[in-house]
Amino acid sequence: MTDERACTLAVMGMTADERLGADIKRAEQALMAAKSAALKDAGLTVAQYAALFALADNPGISGAALARTCLVTPQAMAAVLKHLEERGLVVRSAHQWHQKMLETRLTDTGRETLRAADEQAVRIERRLADEFTPEERDTLRALLARCGTAIRRD
Repeated sequence: MTDERACTLAVMGMTADERLGADIKRAEQALMAAKSAALKDAGLTVAQYAALFALADNPGISGAALARTCLVTPQAMAAVLKHLEERGLVVRSAHQWHQKMLETRLTDTGRETLRAADEQAVRIERRLADEFTPEERDTLRALLARCGTAIRRD
């Protein structure tokens, strides 16, 4: 090892080869780029698709709960929902008992748009899943969960 490299390691603490963050980020970026391209014909962004997908399983969910489900900020979800509502893909109405809370539901057009978009998105998910055995998928999920736990650890 050269003196310069040893000095760099002393300052940085880890070599590039030891760092996993860039590998995880590359995989995430590849997935998002592929989904973005696949959803283009449906006229949806990945965030909009994620919201529609979550709404299909959670009709009447609040914007804040939807944001948590989609792993975005409430402000980002508010912008997504505004756009989806303007396109007639979702409808928002006051909750029966909590008038300040807006429930969000898919419209018929929203369900059809989601169906068409999901046909494309599922192709990517299937390619990814097919790359691994069921046991490897379980292992990958467990390893990624450990990554998340380690990142949050203080």
